[in-house]
Amino acid sequence: MRAATYNRPAATERGIAQGWNTASSPVGDTLVICEVKTRRHGAYEHPMAAVTPRKAERLRRLADCWLDRSGTPAPAGGVRIDLVGVVLPRRGAPVLTHARGVA
Repeated sequence: MRAATYNRPAATERGIAQGWNTASSPVGDTLVICEVKTRRHGAYEHPMAAVTPRKAERLRRLADCWLDRSGTPAPAGGVRIDLVGVVLPRRGAPVLTHARGVA
C-alpha cells in the first residue's frame, strides 16, 4: 500500500493532465474521475467496498469543483465516476477490478 500512497500526488496530476482537452485535439466528450483503492489480500475489506455513497457524492462534487475552477465547460458526455480496486496478493500479480459509472 505504500506504493499507492507514495504515487498518489503524481497519479492525480497525470489523471487531470490526461483528461485535459484543447480545441485542436479533443481527448473525448466525457470527464472521468477515477478513484483507485488498494488493499493487501485478506488484510481488510475489498477495496471496492471503501467507496460508499457518501464518498461517491464527494467525488461528483470534486468533479464539479474542478470544472468550475479550471474554467472548463461541462463536457457534452457529462461526468463519470469510476472506481479501480487493486488487491495485492501474497504472491503473484495484483488483481484489478474496474467499475465504470459508480456515481
